[in-house]
Amino acid sequence: MDRTKRIKLQNFADDIADEVDLTPEIYRAFCEIERELFVPQGFRHWAYRLDALPMKADQWISSPVTVAKMTVYLQPEEADNVLEIGCGSGYQAAILSRLFRRVFTIERIEALLNEAKKRFKRLDIHNIHTRLDDGQRGWREYAPYDRILLSASTPRVPQALFEQLADGGILVVPIEKGREQIITTYTKRGSEIVESPKESCLFVPVKGGVEQSR
Repeated sequence: MDRTKRIKLQNFADDIADEVDLTPEIYRAFCEIERELFVPQGFRHWAYRLDALPMKADQWISSPVTVAKMTVYLQPEEADNVLEIGCGSGYQAAILSRLFRRVFTIERIEALLNEAKKRFKRLDIHNIHTRLDDGQRGWREYAPYDRILLSASTPRVPQALFEQLADGGILVVPIEKGREQIITTYTKRGSEIVESPKESCLFVPVKGGVEQSR
């Protein structure tokens, strides 16, 4: 990465840090992942603004501030692996790849997943494992997970995800409360799930099934 790009990414991380209390490790992750590679060609001049941006299939790449908040609430410094539901552009997974030894990410729209995989390859990221599926089922093969992140809003967390969360693990999800969405963390302590609402947010709603490319 050339010096000009490094400075741009550092300024970007500084802007995010003005809004969110980042750990040094999370700050460094935002300095290393080029967001412009994850946004549509026509929006690349806006890639380093703190805005959500549209992409294919009526989906959005989340605001960097939202990505940062969700990442902070995961408490990655205390975990080995993470399962992400809703890969989308792949930007959140790429950030997580700098913070977890293993990242598992599920996307229900094949066209989005194929593009995300190309971006991971271009960035030489090898610790992200991808799956085309309805993420509400989770990914039992590699469970339990220290952390689980839902990148889409839902009125309730599917029981399958709680079952795949490790004891002591944290699940972060935008929960729908009437017309509002609230970032909420759930901590698993034996047979008990402790819920902790955090702050308002805006995500696309979770959908079921799989959309394959034609």
